[in-house]
Amino acid sequence: MALPVASVQLYSLAAEFSADPQGSLDRLAALGLRHVEAFDFVRRPDEVRAALDASGLDSPTGHAPLLSDELWTPDGSIPTPAPEVVFEAAATIGMTTVIDPFVDPARWLTEEGVADIAERLNRAADTAASFGLSVGYHNHAQEFVASFGGVTAFERFVSLTDERVAIELDLFWALTGDQDVPALVERLGSRLTAVHVKDGVVPRPNPFAPGAERLSTDVLDQRRPGQGDVPLAAALEAGRGAIRYAVIEYDRPPGDVFDDIAASLAFLTEGGFVR
Repeated sequence: MALPVASVQLYSLAAEFSADPQGSLDRLAALGLRHVEAFDFVRRPDEVRAALDASGLDSPTGHAPLLSDELWTPDGSIPTPAPEVVFEAAATIGMTTVIDPFVDPARWLTEEGVADIAERLNRAADTAASFGLSVGYHNHAQEFVASFGGVTAFERFVSLTDERVAIELDLFWALTGDQDVPALVERLGSRLTAVHVKDGVVPRPNPFAPGAERLSTDVLDQRRPGQGDVPLAAALEAGRGAIRYAVIEYDRPPGDVFDDIAASLAFLTEGGFVR
């Protein structure tokens, strides 16, 4: 049974990567990583591809908005790029799957909203195919607030999307959404392409629920694997044979981000969870 490969979401080292893309990638390669998950790549695909090539890394998956009309940035909301622009950039970098990383919590509260999200992603899958790419979705915790007939909005969404649509399950955020994470991994089965390997003390109550104060990553108590609440080992075991990418991520690294990534990689390799 094939094991996944280890990767790292570059958002974990956003500041370091922005300041020194090449040096940051070189440090990841020196840790033994061979794959990354790019973010904020649409505006600079040639630069990202050149840095990856120079470091001997690739980016089989990447995060970019596909399902929202506006994209929030620290400088204010901007229109999201057209899907064709996103896919052209992804193809330049050599990706295989473009994953939408976030959809506004309010859109997950109604059946109509969930159906619209699924329909948009199914259409995006058609467009992506013309570039030789696939699409996927990455959760936070807003997808688990509402339920319809005993089924969470997240699992309703999965049922409405085409089999071509990849699911990337963030294990930390799924637990924040009060999910039995290993059981959810089992239910997703072959739809589950990737997981975000992330640990910490999950915030309570769900910070994405209606009326909750807007979440700031500055207050997250994230920790190295095995030091928090997330049943990472059980979840990875439950996904054996389905998961292709075990993606290391920290929304808020607890210490030096490269040391934290090295600890996550050691957890994955020493536990026999990646090849």
